[in-house]
Amino acid sequence: MTRAATLQLLTNSFDDGSFFDELARRVAIRTESQRPDRRDELSRYLDEEIRPALAGLGYTVQIFENPVKAAGPFLIGRRIESHEYQTVLTYGHGDVVRGLEPEWSDGLDPWTLAVRGDRVYGRGVADNKGQHSINLAALGAVVATRGHLGFNSIVLIETGEEVGSPGIHEFVRSHRNLLAADVLIASDGPRLNPNRPTLFMGSRGALNLDFEVRLRDSAHHSGNWGGLLANPGVVLAHALASIVDRHGRVLVPELVPAKLSESVRSALADCEIEPSEGSPDIDPNWGEPGLTPAEQLFGWNTFEVLAFRTGNSDHPVNAIPPVATAHCQVRYTIDTDPATFVQALRRHLDGAGFREVAVRATPGPPSWQATRLDPDHPWVQWAAASVEQTTGARPAMLPNLGGSLPNDAFAIELGLPTIWIPHSYASCSQHAPNEHGLVSIMREGLQIMGGIFWDLGEHPT
Repeated sequence: MTRAATLQLLTNSFDDGSFFDELARRVAIRTESQRPDRRDELSRYLDEEIRPALAGLGYTVQIFENPVKAAGPFLIGRRIESHEYQTVLTYGHGDVVRGLEPEWSDGLDPWTLAVRGDRVYGRGVADNKGQHSINLAALGAVVATRGHLGFNSIVLIETGEEVGSPGIHEFVRSHRNLLAADVLIASDGPRLNPNRPTLFMGSRGALNLDFEVRLRDSAHHSGNWGGLLANPGVVLAHALASIVDRHGRVLVPELVPAKLSESVRSALADCEIEPSEGSPDIDPNWGEPGLTPAEQLFGWNTFEVLAFRTGNSDHPVNAIPPVATAHCQVRYTIDTDPATFVQALRRHLDGAGFREVAVRATPGPPSWQATRLDPDHPWVQWAAASVEQTTGARPAMLPNLGGSLPNDAFAIELGLPTIWIPHSYASCSQHAPNEHGLVSIMREGLQIMGGIFWDLGEHPT
């Protein structure tokens, strides 16, 4: 049997609807990790869907409780064909965000797969059930055509990514022997453009920050005290304006890279962000001047104000509020150290005369750290060549995703080179009503992953 036979088998399974039948079953399981009452559904997804799928391919499958109490379980499937072979780890997450049932368009339901033209609707189709289902189907097709993989395969599926992957770092450390591999090849996130295959080799990190100006214990009538009492909303607005200007440029040097590295600039020179249907228009004069949109999104840091509150915004009254708060976020690359951000902001605010503005990292579990694998790494070049052989097009090569993923669990905790091959696109409405994938991307994704896994078996050592 041949590489072409593997790709044809996957294409047939897509065209005859059998892939969609499997995905429909998975979408129907309401794995909303943001809802504590869905804990049993998380376990059911692993036990009733992923375990039998992998066992049928000759994997040894184990399901583990999360080291974090009440968090969703993990599954590890292992198919070890020879200790002389290279070992590939792949990852996915079976949990989804809330269904938001009443907000979907007429005739659509988050738990019922629906194909409308080039769109496949359902919660998790893009993030991440559809993506890891593509990869599992590709593994199965290689086994079916070759009779074996030709490499060792380890599959890790978690059920808590949408709530920050609680326990994943502790879990991979404590199960390092079961997860030992030579490379991670996984799928999540969007392509750069819908019509172009994409590789990314890491992700930006995210640090959330809380700012507060608390000037007094209660509000006071603006007619009696206006002009005499400092307004915390005004103070905080000016403080934030000293951190990021009206065009989105970050003004605190410690929050951004010293410069854009040549390797990143070179990789991104071939990456153009093209708006697709449903995506917003890019604001041309926003962010760090002198950078292309791709460099802004994938190579630089941003400071975003996610929420700002002072007084009662739903029912304003004629009173000077006592408190103003803002919830902000720094998206950062590996070129900066997030451990220095709060101290740098404190020094900046003090120097700018805003000593009354408090800043702290938002309490909660540690966020995912920034990671990046050099686009010139041999594994990256090998994967790019495989994708090009399948599609006839050189993929976009992103040093890292603009968003965040638990890639640090693999790149840092396990020390693996990491390659992500996404099967979605930026306007997929993930986390929103009407989440969907594109038929064209999913069909091509099956072919790409069939090629990747076939090619791995051609050079098993």
